[in-house]
Amino acid sequence: MNRSLLREQIFMLLFRVEFNSIEEMAEQEELFTTVSDEEFSKKDADQIREKYEKIAEKLPEIDEAINSATSGWDTKRMAKVDLTIIRLAVYEIKYDDSVPTGVAINEAVELAKKFGQDGSPAFVNGVLAKFAQ
Repeated sequence: MNRSLLREQIFMLLFRVEFNSIEEMAEQEELFTTVSDEEFSKKDADQIREKYEKIAEKLPEIDEAINSATSGWDTKRMAKVDLTIIRLAVYEIKYDDSVPTGVAINEAVELAKKFGQDGSPAFVNGVLAKFAQ
């Protein structure tokens, strides 16, 4: 599975954080990688889980960074899809040295085009531009 498809799967798993407690997320991880529409190799499933867990561990810090960077918006007001995309990209920008900032932003905009609303790509790009500086 290529990096873009892996990122998309990580996004879909991370999205579940909005609807499940932290205690339930271990079960959600298992369900996602075993009873999904997608067939994952063991390696892909491990990569998805590993990156999700790293992001989940940093969520309070990521949300704080998002809230500090945005004016007039905070994580409570953002659409859940947009917020999840932004969280993933902010993690990649701030904590994942293997992903260049431009790639993280571009991939986030592509996810917003695919999963978000009409204004999502511009919104996601605008928020993430603040992290590119």
